[in-house]
Amino acid sequence: MSGQMLHQSVLLNEVVDALRPTNGKVYLDATFGNGGYSRALLDAADCTVIAIDRDPDAIARGQKMVAEYKPRFTLVEGCFSEMQSLVQSALVSTGSGSTSHADVPVLDGAAFDLGVCSTQLDQADRGFSFRQDGPLDMRMSQSGISAADIVMTHEEHDIAQILWEYGEEKASRRIAKAIVKARSETAISSTSQLAAIIHSVMPAKRPGQIDPATRSFQALRIYVNRELDELKSALTTSEAMLKPGGILAVVSFHSLEDRIVKRFLASRSQIASQPSRHRPPSNGPAPTFELLTRKALQAGTREREDNSRARSAKLRVAMRTNAPYPGQEDALCA
Repeated sequence: MSGQMLHQSVLLNEVVDALRPTNGKVYLDATFGNGGYSRALLDAADCTVIAIDRDPDAIARGQKMVAEYKPRFTLVEGCFSEMQSLVQSALVSTGSGSTSHADVPVLDGAAFDLGVCSTQLDQADRGFSFRQDGPLDMRMSQSGISAADIVMTHEEHDIAQILWEYGEEKASRRIAKAIVKARSETAISSTSQLAAIIHSVMPAKRPGQIDPATRSFQALRIYVNRELDELKSALTTSEAMLKPGGILAVVSFHSLEDRIVKRFLASRSQIASQPSRHRPPSNGPAPTFELLTRKALQAGTREREDNSRARSAKLRVAMRTNAPYPGQEDALCA
């Protein structure tokens, strides 16, 4: 680990304070990484924590913690879209759950850190960062289509769309054209190759600006890992799995993620149900969440200075009400 920064969980104290860990209750760390949230929750109360990560390396790193906190801690490999079955299976296997019925809420709190773990960024062979040369991979689960597959096989307009939609890159067409031209001459297989292609058609970085390749690399990573689709799945699944009074805490790091979280909570909270004085009261469904943070919380000055990842982090917190989630009544009657 020489020369590498140890991963620090962003807004750790704020997330733990929001979840209010209590003896005997069950919490989900949906993005284990290096285990910062899990360890803090386990140390704060005699509670049960189930952690999920799609990265096999994170699962391997976490085995020491599994042994240290056994039987209160379970670490399982999988994606957000598999979260419900993973949690239910973990609870049944440890004897912490009285039922495995998919429609029964089991969680007293759930935490999400949507950023890429610093350990992943530090591993050149994972291909997440252009700051170190490595294979153009970016797969969190280490399986499926890679970033190299995309830049080598997708049509120019599709690459441009990916860079625009997932990286909000204004120069997406220019970069896509350069990628297609470069791949006609040689295979693009490394992070340094792609970064050089992007740099060749972008203005040089000025002091205080992000590297011109940042947004494109972000876009490819998000697309490769279906991160936004997985996030939407995680939010709706959390809605089903949280008990009344259960807390949802989500830390996001860029506008696309935060926009999804903000809109989801707005649509499910009292914001959506509060009548306007210019409109008659709505007869829509009761809110399933109560916002505990009207505005996103951000890291303090000290944390932002100590940890560069914290500068863009936003934390949104909501509490589950006792209202049924969309489709719950139908599911229970089926």
